Amino acid sequence: MAMKKSTIQQQVAEAIAQANPQDRPIVMIQAVAGPSVWLMSMLGVIGQCFLSYYFITVTQQAVLLHRASRWNNRPQEIVTAIPPAEAMRMISDVRRNTLWSSFRCQLPGQPKPTRMNVHRLWRNEMDQLLGMLTGQPVA
Repeated sequence: MAMKKSTIQQQVAEAIAQANPQDRPIVMIQAVAGPSVWLMSMLGVIGQCFLSYYFITVTQQAVLLHRASRWNNRPQEIVTAIPPAEAMRMISDVRRNTLWSSFRCQLPGQPKPTRMNVHRLWRNEMDQLLGMLTGQPVA
């Protein structure tokens, strides 16, 4: 199971290269979609059923959302590819916290924005990614 950030980033870059050899990642984060990670952890295995794991990557050509495997933390299929101009409008309600930060992401085909929870391990990349998507620095 990939646990090192550099290994995860390499695996996502390889998945992107397989899908589109001309595209390269600029910044990538791992996010947990769903309600509060704290609350779902307290509910144990049942709470985990309400969470989905993703890799969100800004590339040279698009913003990609990969599903992440719960078991080995590897990128799976690309859920959606969003053009950069459209991606700028999909982010809202950014909240930076000590351990888990979050933001809302309006995914195509979803009626409401999805809460994306980001661990502090990915905070620098989250700030860079959100800054690129919103055009504003996140602090």
